[in-house]
Amino acid sequence: GFVATCNSTNLFMVRRGEVWAPTTKYQLHGITRYNILVLCQQAGIPIRECDFSLTQLYSADEAFVTGTFAGQIPVTKVDGRVIGDGARGPITERLQTLYATMCDAHAALGRATWADPPRVP
Repeated sequence: GFVATCNSTNLFMVRRGEVWAPTTKYQLHGITRYNILVLCQQAGIPIRECDFSLTQLYSADEAFVTGTFAGQIPVTKVDGRVIGDGARGPITERLQTLYATMCDAHAALGRATWADPPRVP
């Protein structure tokens, strides 16, 4: 089987600087998930949408989840196994900064929709 989602959040992993996002075949099309994909593209962070196994997740350099209430949160353990070095990784940190900047831009614009994220530097 493949890893797709967590409890009300979408899961991502990072391997060798590339963000992996499960396809939407087995999960909902999350708004925050979508925004992270857009931010990766805008920032030049390689992104791959593919289904991946739990074994592949165990050996990830980084992992994080996204959700409407959570925003973007690092994952440091899965099933008691440490992911990467057990701390928030550099790609996760960069995306958290970009996501916060995007949220601030939306607030400044007074936009009611998140379906068309503003471009961030």
